[in-house]
Amino acid sequence: MFKKRFYYLIRIQYLGYRFHGWQKQPKLKTVHFMIDRTLNYILEGKEFKSLGSGRTDAMVSANESAFELFVYEEIEDESVFLELFNKNLPQDIRALAIEEVDANFNIIQDSKIKEYVYLFTYAEKCHPFCASLMTTFLDDLDIELMKTGAKLFEGTHNFKPYCFRATDEGLYEREVLHCELSENSLFTANFFPKKSYTLIVRGKGFGRNQIRLMMGTLVNLGRGDVTLEYIENSLKTDSTLKMEFIAPASGLILNKVAFE
Repeated sequence: MFKKRFYYLIRIQYLGYRFHGWQKQPKLKTVHFMIDRTLNYILEGKEFKSLGSGRTDAMVSANESAFELFVYEEIEDESVFLELFNKNLPQDIRALAIEEVDANFNIIQDSKIKEYVYLFTYAEKCHPFCASLMTTFLDDLDIELMKTGAKLFEGTHNFKPYCFRATDEGLYEREVLHCELSENSLFTANFFPKKSYTLIVRGKGFGRNQIRLMMGTLVNLGRGDVTLEYIENSLKTDSTLKMEFIAPASGLILNKVAFE
């Protein structure tokens, strides 16, 4: 017998510092595991399925991400459901909004644009409370040169050198719609240093650790270890370069997901 299914898009945010990423893994605390455990409780064991818009790595946070919820009983009052969901989620995960979608919506395959932010500062040790959101590079960095370098990533390029453990079978030609390094105006706290910075990157898809490898290369540029020409050459179709410095995960934030 056919069972009618109902579909909901739920937007969430979370602090990733104590989680081993989004994806469920045996004997590890992940964001998806905590969400499903909470859903199982508030739905009182009724059948459901949840599917995320993408994966984030261990310690990576999300200012706005999303997952799709499949249930076999309609949610009568979405605001009451959202309130109950938040009441039972751990403090470092919050549901922002819920909306019903139709069966044609596919959270994985539907075209979407993701915006990531890498939050960092440099040269001086920060307050320990910063550790969950911001990376501190203790070297002196040439920020103006790094701003110029960030713009080189915009456009369609070969990002194989910026994919962790790349193989010869992957698809590495990707388009970065926007890449800009600037002084931080997005996130504030009274324990933040006087100056901090953001690398903001937007695109439809990214390779494994791509943004962290891009950030690591910009740090190397700011240190004087590589040049702008080096970055330009790394993005060429025939490049055999391999980026080695992966910036720490805790500075990376999935800032928003927009479905087209």
